[in-house]
Amino acid sequence: MFDVAGKTAIVVGATGAFGQVACATLGQAGAKLVITAGSADPLAALSADLEAANIEAVGVARRPSSEADCDAIVAAALEAFGAVDILVVASGVNDVAPIVEMEPERFQRVMQANVDGAWLIARAVGRQMIAQGRGGKVVFTSSARGKLGHPAGYSAYCTSKAAVDGMTKALGCEWGGQGISVNALAPTVFRSPLTAWMFEDNENATRVREGFLARVPVGRLGEPEDLAGPLLFLCSKASDFHTGHIVYADGGYTAG
Repeated sequence: MFDVAGKTAIVVGATGAFGQVACATLGQAGAKLVITAGSADPLAALSADLEAANIEAVGVARRPSSEADCDAIVAAALEAFGAVDILVVASGVNDVAPIVEMEPERFQRVMQANVDGAWLIARAVGRQMIAQGRGGKVVFTSSARGKLGHPAGYSAYCTSKAAVDGMTKALGCEWGGQGISVNALAPTVFRSPLTAWMFEDNENATRVREGFLARVPVGRLGEPEDLAGPLLFLCSKASDFHTGHIVYADGGYTAG
């Protein structure tokens, strides 16, 4: 039921924290990977790590910034493995500033990375999945911030993730008849290079961490492996009757 062996999975933003979780999770479960990122050196390093773990992967040094980029990513998957079965969109950016101090260009950069890129690659992959006629799985990366606001200058990020949530629901409806499940995995704070400071043992980190944990029923911050199980579910046959949903991996943060 949770088997993805032999499936071809495109992981966009593969070198980021969640992208690496996706690569390890799907690769260890037997999927063949097409990994993408905008920077060639981190992509090469990840490719080497996956090869060392006996995970079959092809790297494509492109971001989903344009129709041409996305078509090239799909073409690389077809050339290497002949089909596309799974898409995981793990790319994204944030830019924190009060709205009254944020230039429109900064807002647009977040929207282009988090929304436009996800829409473009979903469009390209969806066309291929529909042409194949055997369904597929699309998993976007959302956030608890798509549901909840934030007082510290998150207007761009919260808006972008709310848009991803809307896109997830729309495509879940649009592609349901083609057997393509579209869902989003929405974490809150989990351990990554960007959040490592929150796990440190110092006064500032402790203050911020304890304030945050007061709203997390399970009483701890997230670890990368906390995302692996939900992701595998969303990418496998186990989720065939599950589409258009936002799956929160947040220790109950959004439940209270």
